[in-house]
Amino acid sequence: MIALAFLLMAQTASQPPAREQARSVVMTRYGIVAASQTLAAAAGAKVLEQGGNAVDAAIAANAVLGLVEPTGNGIGGDLFAIVYEAASGKVHGLNASGWAPAGLTPEFLEAQGLKKMPQLGIHSVTVPGAVAGWDALHRKFGRMEWARLFAPAITYAEEGFPLTELIAGPKGWGAVSVLKNNPRAQEVYWPGGKPPQAGDIFRNPLLAKSLRLIASERRDAFYKGPIAQAILEASAETGGAFTAADLAEFEPEWVEPVSTTYRGWTVYELPPNGQGVAALEMLNIMERFPLRQWGHNSARTLHVMIEAKKLAYADLLQYVGDPRFSRIPAAEIVSKELAEKRAALIHPAKAACLVTPASLQSIAATPGADTIYLSAVDAEGNIVSLIQSNYMGFGSGVVPPGAGFMLQNRGA
Repeated sequence: MIALAFLLMAQTASQPPAREQARSVVMTRYGIVAASQTLAAAAGAKVLEQGGNAVDAAIAANAVLGLVEPTGNGIGGDLFAIVYEAASGKVHGLNASGWAPAGLTPEFLEAQGLKKMPQLGIHSVTVPGAVAGWDALHRKFGRMEWARLFAPAITYAEEGFPLTELIAGPKGWGAVSVLKNNPRAQEVYWPGGKPPQAGDIFRNPLLAKSLRLIASERRDAFYKGPIAQAILEASAETGGAFTAADLAEFEPEWVEPVSTTYRGWTVYELPPNGQGVAALEMLNIMERFPLRQWGHNSARTLHVMIEAKKLAYADLLQYVGDPRFSRIPAAEIVSKELAEKRAALIHPAKAACLVTPASLQSIAATPGADTIYLSAVDAEGNIVSLIQSNYMGFGSGVVPPGAGFMLQNRGA
């Protein structure tokens, strides 16, 4: 079973997997936690060791990731998760991506001289859903005490941690234009007024304060309490449309995952407004070709994978949006019938320079971004597959005063 199109592959001790990178593997007798940063994976593994389940571990790991890899995620971002519940065999989907402020109307934007959605600034911000997502996951599946899940992130934020080469240096924070000429963001992310380097000890006491509030007051601290007030202050300072109601009324949504099969595996994704249907369409297209026969990373295999992605993303950009305001033909997009037609468009020796979306019978096409992934599996067989995102780059560039994080720019 695959969640969010990630495979868990078994390896025997006599056949260790080939590794092309030097990042450490975090192992525990109580389960598995995989993340892009070792400190985050270790925090999740510790939760499993202390009796928590996969959901508890995922929340703890995600809280640490927002600190140690803020270029891609944080409490100012949104969240999508798939949970496999071992006891029932059921797969649950959670969409914790927020809505735009009610007052952010086309007329509002036009009055400010904007003809399209900006990629940066307060108007690119939707309600951050990560904290509400954590709360919903924990209330439905969590086992460990809520406050304990944030202890590792709070400790690292207060005491500091060494920055990895993945996010520091000239290709990391130093290259992020949204931090330049942004004093409040630099106060948080450029201690001493300059980009930190790999190996520097980084602290974020303001984020530690926010996490302590969340640990104490759960989601209310973020959507109704002091953190909400900081978001509203940042919005007012920059001419935004956010109101207290926009934040207080937000609720994540439990949804039914969509799925397909790929060579005997069942693959689950979240439905739109999530973009997972593109991954399912890609797999359906790739299934039409003998990739195993051609060999992993062979020229023909890579060619088909690349072309399949082009085709799937053309359909994604044309047909996928917010299902509250438009009808999304998700079933057609993930159908084997569509994949057969799209696969026939792949030339065996030529790359497509221009890819047009499929013509779907049930709907007319209309003209038509940074993120982390983590997963956790506990000893009982429960699985969490989680995406958390600032959307593009570091996010919107808007940092609520005294809060220690940046708001995402999903609205762009």
